[in-house]
Amino acid sequence: MQRTRILTLIVLAQFCCTSLWFAGNAITPQLIANFGLDSAALGHLTAAVQFGFIVGTLLFAVLNIADRFSPSKVFFICALLGAAANLGMLLPYNTLYTLLLTRGLTGFCLAGIYPVGMKIAADHFEQGLGRSLSYLVGALVLGTAFPHALAQFGNVIPWHMVVCSTTLLAVFGGSLVRWGVPNGPFRNGTVAVQLHAFFTVFRKRSFRAAAFGYFGHMWELYAFWAFVPVMLGGYLAAHPTAHFNISLWSFLIIGVGSMACVLGGWAAQRWGTQKVAFWALLLSGLCCLLAPWAMASFDSAAFLGFLLFWGMAVIADSPLFSTLVAQRAPVTSKGTALTIVNCIGFAITIVSIQLLNALHEAGLGNSLYLVLTIGPALGLTALALSPDRKKE
Repeated sequence: MQRTRILTLIVLAQFCCTSLWFAGNAITPQLIANFGLDSAALGHLTAAVQFGFIVGTLLFAVLNIADRFSPSKVFFICALLGAAANLGMLLPYNTLYTLLLTRGLTGFCLAGIYPVGMKIAADHFEQGLGRSLSYLVGALVLGTAFPHALAQFGNVIPWHMVVCSTTLLAVFGGSLVRWGVPNGPFRNGTVAVQLHAFFTVFRKRSFRAAAFGYFGHMWELYAFWAFVPVMLGGYLAAHPTAHFNISLWSFLIIGVGSMACVLGGWAAQRWGTQKVAFWALLLSGLCCLLAPWAMASFDSAAFLGFLLFWGMAVIADSPLFSTLVAQRAPVTSKGTALTIVNCIGFAITIVSIQLLNALHEAGLGNSLYLVLTIGPALGLTALALSPDRKKE
């Protein structure tokens, strides 16, 4: 019962706090209209959050923050600071540069929320870690999608309320962890800064395979999430007879991935974590290849169904890769290893998001989504060469 309560609190807190992530994406049209931004702002603001997250995770990893200090306290402090940074979008004279700064600071604080949340789960659930992380990443997915759910009521709820709502959720989520989740029984923190840990975790071949699989997955994931509204808008522009709510369907397409995370965690218990991760990454890679034809040829129902399936396949492997990384990392630097892998993974997302942004601005059309195939292809190669592939 105690384990169930703790997992429930961690999952709920993760949902609340990660709603900060795409709060700017959900209201990008309003930000563009209110502050005179150009159409490329979507990619830039998304990349700013990713960049802030990278800087944060790099600093957290080098200083071993998640291993040296109470993860629950780190989570709480970062939730409060992230909530404050999120409110920066409400400043009356924002420019692109001030918005980039506030979104970057939000991303920095998320470095103490997402990977630290996984560290907290790993400290409490040595057995059944994969299933626990599947719930945790599922909460991240719902939190990421939630601002789109609020934005669909744009005619009723002002865009300012999206910012205020996600801010309050972050404060609430941080408080849940601070006063409801103690340090876990499997916590084995380090007592000093270990600057070498950033490099030494990659010496183990099986760890590298899991990490590189995750990197391939990340090339696709956030670029897909960021461009879901663009895909939907592009389809409506190309098919004038089609009618659907972009914000609502953005929420559904991203949010349905939470169910895929849970299903993936259960499947991994039966067929093996690495095997299920491999097949999920393969399916999402196939979706990348089929995207141009789906957007050009399908009727609206089939197109939306395709994106829903892609929304499931693109994230189902995420908790599985995190599980593999946590299981194969050194015990005394598990939090650092998770943070390092997150840091590199999110650095990769900046490249893929900005590449898609540039190709979209250049008018490449639906074929631009083919570049997302690069990540799954490289990730599948890493998993195929893993020394542990025959152990499951």
